[in-house]
Amino acid sequence: MDLSREWLNDYTKITVSDKEFCDGMTMSGSKVEGLSVTGAGIENVVAGRVTAMERHPNSDHMFICQVDAGQDHILTIVTGAQNVSVGDMVPVALDGAKLPGGVEIRTSKLRGVESEGMLCSLAELGLDTHDYPYAIENGIFIMGEPCAPGDDIIKVLGLGDSVVEFEITNNRPDCLSVIGLAREAAATFGAPLTIPQPQVKGSGDDIARYLTIRIDEPELCPRYTARMVKNVRIEPSPAWLRRRLRASGIRPINNIVDITNYVMQEYGQPMHAFDYSCVGGNEIIVRRAAPGETLTTLDGNDRRLTPNMLVIADETKPIAVAGVMGGGNSEIVDGTRTIVFESANFNGTSVRKTAIALGMRTDASGKFEKGLDPEGTIPAVQRACELVELLGAGEVIDGMIDVVAKPYVEKTVKLEPAKVNALLGTDIDRDFMVKVLEKLDFTVTGDVIHVPSWRSDIEHYSDIAEEVARFYGYDTVESTMMRGKTAQGGWSEKQRLTSRLNALCQAMGFNEILTYSFGSKSAWDKIRLPADSPLRQALIIQNPLGEDRSVMRTTAMPSMLDVMATNAARRNPSVRLYERAKVFHPLPDSPLADERMWLVLGEYGGNAGFFQLKGCVEAILKDMRVQDVSFAAETADPSFHPGRCARITAGGAAIGVIGQVHPSVCDSYGLDHGSFYAQLSMEAIAAHQGPERTFTALPRFPAVNRDIALVCREDIPVAALVATIQSAGKPYLEKAELFDVYTGASIPAGCKSVAFSLTLRAADQTLTEEHTAETMNAILAALAAEHGASIR
Repeated sequence: MDLSREWLNDYTKITVSDKEFCDGMTMSGSKVEGLSVTGAGIENVVAGRVTAMERHPNSDHMFICQVDAGQDHILTIVTGAQNVSVGDMVPVALDGAKLPGGVEIRTSKLRGVESEGMLCSLAELGLDTHDYPYAIENGIFIMGEPCAPGDDIIKVLGLGDSVVEFEITNNRPDCLSVIGLAREAAATFGAPLTIPQPQVKGSGDDIARYLTIRIDEPELCPRYTARMVKNVRIEPSPAWLRRRLRASGIRPINNIVDITNYVMQEYGQPMHAFDYSCVGGNEIIVRRAAPGETLTTLDGNDRRLTPNMLVIADETKPIAVAGVMGGGNSEIVDGTRTIVFESANFNGTSVRKTAIALGMRTDASGKFEKGLDPEGTIPAVQRACELVELLGAGEVIDGMIDVVAKPYVEKTVKLEPAKVNALLGTDIDRDFMVKVLEKLDFTVTGDVIHVPSWRSDIEHYSDIAEEVARFYGYDTVESTMMRGKTAQGGWSEKQRLTSRLNALCQAMGFNEILTYSFGSKSAWDKIRLPADSPLRQALIIQNPLGEDRSVMRTTAMPSMLDVMATNAARRNPSVRLYERAKVFHPLPDSPLADERMWLVLGEYGGNAGFFQLKGCVEAILKDMRVQDVSFAAETADPSFHPGRCARITAGGAAIGVIGQVHPSVCDSYGLDHGSFYAQLSMEAIAAHQGPERTFTALPRFPAVNRDIALVCREDIPVAALVATIQSAGKPYLEKAELFDVYTGASIPAGCKSVAFSLTLRAADQTLTEEHTAETMNAILAALAAEHGASIR
């Protein structure tokens, strides 16, 4: 919201500097975003009268002008403009003048003749013909403003106004107006506030002879107010009105349109003007759009309407989209003679949905969607009619049509000083609270606060506390100790787990990625999910960004492969990526999802390999203290190479999968066949974490080391052999490590040689040869019985 301080002075005289004004308004809750001054960048430019002109001797299109710049100072200025005549008053940039855009003017020679300045066009002053309709667009600005040679152009053109930009929050639509901010400014600086009532003389006649209004949707349009003007004269608005609109960021158009925009800015109530001759049947109907109805709006676009949209219509057709934009079929044009001023209150939610559906956000819709004062329609339409009479833009027809379909009910809140002070941690007396509220136009009767109609945000004593606090001064509230129970700081177990996993993955060279939580059904085919896979049961997004983002993902694999494919397409030779990815599974008889978090890893290139990635997964699980981890060959998962995939379990419960991505899947993503992927359930990791590590003293007794080489079938996993060794080697087996796998001429076909290094130790004694032999015999016997393995 841009506020002209010149305009503000119509309602309250605030004499402080711009900086003090901005600081004070910010501290009282109206946050200032910026400050600008109209005409900023213009320096040393004055009004001048052309006293003589002659052709330039060395140019067929340039003139040498004698210009009176005041104080008996006659300048010689060369110009190429063709619209200048003797006697014209023009802007003159003197030697050393500055213009918007950083342009600086210096005395210089043009075709051999010294020019002591420059005659300025509108564009060179940062203005256009909307600001001064009588001027021409291309040429020197021939000024019609009353002035004398030497007058500062800033004062002549009414520039130099300070414009303050406010950030208005959605709960304060009343501040989207000059009057609303004037009320805040008056309360902030303790200045009197004067809001005069519009005075309309009228010209006789009776509006009832011309128009009737019907509201079919009271929930969407609680109130509709209208007045009419006849014998309308369409012409440019006066300079003061154009200047104020321009300071507010609104382009002047003509007097009628400018009046509606002026009132919207002043009162915060959007208005619209219809050409009465275009209202068929002399009746305005506020209704929902009919199926298939269309309307060409003022921007020239054809809009297809739906029954969810509220329209303003006559007996045969819509003539405006309520609260958004008028229709071209009732536009004010030069031939318009009678107009209808609309000042209505529309449901904010309905306006917002309509504007979004039609893809057209306007100043009016931006205000309506925040919820406007239902009592503001009459003052606004009265002010518009007052301006019509003031500008001589037409004759106001007597009477007003005010249809109240849903009466406004005044809100009241109890004044509870003790609660307010308890909430703020202050000791503010009741009289101060009442004084603050009354400055804001609240009425206090005993302990009852009567809330003004424009303060829709006030509903609870905590809202009253906010009003009191911002004028008491947040910076003056003393610090106090917390009372009652306070939350304990620190990270939760989940946060600690997440932080540790991040640190581990990054330490192993993985880079974190972040992908969308939604995807496409086509991704299921790309990773070769079976038609009956439960992962194809997904939540459908009602308003998707597109077909490729139409479902909530049930697996994070496509997301990881997409990122890997993007890196491969950019010729990144090797990547190691990880993500904490959430997946979503539908819940029966519920619109909600079963949300699960997975740690996913992906890599290709460099030293990427199955056992390389398996080592990383083992390191993660070991650091997370996950107990009884094992890897079992998996051949049924269609997304992975059938011979290079393993299911990961902890204590017999599945916690993840690891493997080489299937060649067909790689081809569908444009990846090299040497791509690897793993995923671990973070919930399962947390559930299977063992106790915190404890440290024990170094062993007092020496270890006994034995190596064994076994011959067994080639299809027996090494992990199965290790499990048997660990089980049979109790209680003295401390560690079993694989150090060799061999197949060759000395090994029978279909078999392999597997060598282990075993460490035996007792905590309470030195092991004897009998202990060692007994343990080794038990291990060999178990290997032979369970796997048919024999000593090589």
